[in-house]
Amino acid sequence: MANTLRIKRRSSGAAGAPTSLANAELAFNEVDDTLYYGKGTGGEGGSATTVEAIAGKGAFVNLTGSQTISGNKIFTGTVDLSAATISTITTTGAVVVGGDLTVNGTTTTVNSATISVDDKNLELGSTASPSDISADGGGITLKGGTDKTFSWVNSTDAWTSSEHLDLASGKAFYINGTSVLNSSALGAGIVSSSLTSVGTIGTGVWQGTAIGLAYGGTGAATASGARTALELGTIALQAASGVTITGGTISGVTLSGVTIVDSTIDGGSY
Repeated sequence: MANTLRIKRRSSGAAGAPTSLANAELAFNEVDDTLYYGKGTGGEGGSATTVEAIAGKGAFVNLTGSQTISGNKIFTGTVDLSAATISTITTTGAVVVGGDLTVNGTTTTVNSATISVDDKNLELGSTASPSDISADGGGITLKGGTDKTFSWVNSTDAWTSSEHLDLASGKAFYINGTSVLNSSALGAGIVSSSLTSVGTIGTGVWQGTAIGLAYGGTGAATASGARTALELGTIALQAASGVTITGGTISGVTLSGVTIVDSTIDGGSY
């Protein structure tokens, strides 16, 4: 006949450890499925110093079923969660992942005051088949009273900012390594423009086309051409104290109150 070994048990009532156990005594609580052991000699009667849970799914991780696990846990080696569904992770301490971390989902939310990333290059839109169409509208959004965005717009083939760009003092806009604009001057490489108006120009050398009559100029490139454009004769350029006329004809002129001093009339008609 086989021998039967039996231990203390609680089949109903409260979960948790027995009030007391003798040293090395075992007891199983069927309410929370936990096996307890009396550890150490507490004194009179051989009572154990402590009662500790040593087995059972109520105190240790079970291979199946749902459980609530509390306290700090340290895992070494590989932890495979590929077949698991994790709905919520809550922690009040630091979580360190020593290897690669892959998150497959629709939305990843990080509630953190500071995010520090060692990698100097952040990839966005890293899909299986990236394209300019899939990248359209991608970028960075800063939430505020209104969204502040820096995004790629495929229709214009350009990065687009929803807000002003304010460069720090001493900085400039560059194109292909060449400064094109700073706070006080255009770059030396800017040789043409489609400006339609400018303010007061204090200095400079005009090397453009001649300014037409309609805009306050003569439309001519020479003094002679300017006089012709303004319908002036050659006498238009004269000294303030006298005029010398050589050759030519003056007719139909009435001189009144004119004093001629040391003048010479040489040739022509008068």
